[in-house]
Amino acid sequence: MADARSLVDALVRSRRGGPGGLVAGAALGGLALVVGLGYRALNRQAAPEQAAPGEAAGRPFAAGEVSDDDATLFLRAMVAATLADGMIDAQERSRLDAALAEAGLDEASRRRFEDLLRDPPDIDEIADRVSDPEKAARVYAAARLAIDPDTVQERTFLARLAEALDVDADAVARVEAGMRP
Repeated sequence: MADARSLVDALVRSRRGGPGGLVAGAALGGLALVVGLGYRALNRQAAPEQAAPGEAAGRPFAAGEVSDDDATLFLRAMVAATLADGMIDAQERSRLDAALAEAGLDEASRRRFEDLLRDPPDIDEIADRVSDPEKAARVYAAARLAIDPDTVQERTFLARLAEALDVDADAVARVEAGMRP
């Protein structure tokens, strides 16, 4: 999906006013937050003040550093997480519609996104496209950013995704810590 970058950015930014809020880094852009949380998850020595969400490896992150394929993979993980409980409630639909509008997608891109919502990827399909720990942490962070895991199904999805991606419990905890405002 050619517009995956802008849609990931918009989806993450749409969460900043959600339950519990999101870290201030959401203002930096969705891709920056995904990459920053993924970096923090793998960097065991990084204290929150040392590895800001919009920075990776001690330097500011540029969205152009994420390939279109990776942005599409992040988007697919976000959709799978959103649908983990089997439905899109009114609040989620409203947030998705706002993100679609913000991303400025054309009609064909909107239809492709709606098709993705009707036929989301499963965990194995997502995990099969991940070949290294850094990408695994980023994919997990993207999925976690997509939802507030307030149902058993959503928490189970995240646990199964972490397992399929080989993201260890410490890295998952660091992603969670990065989600706090």
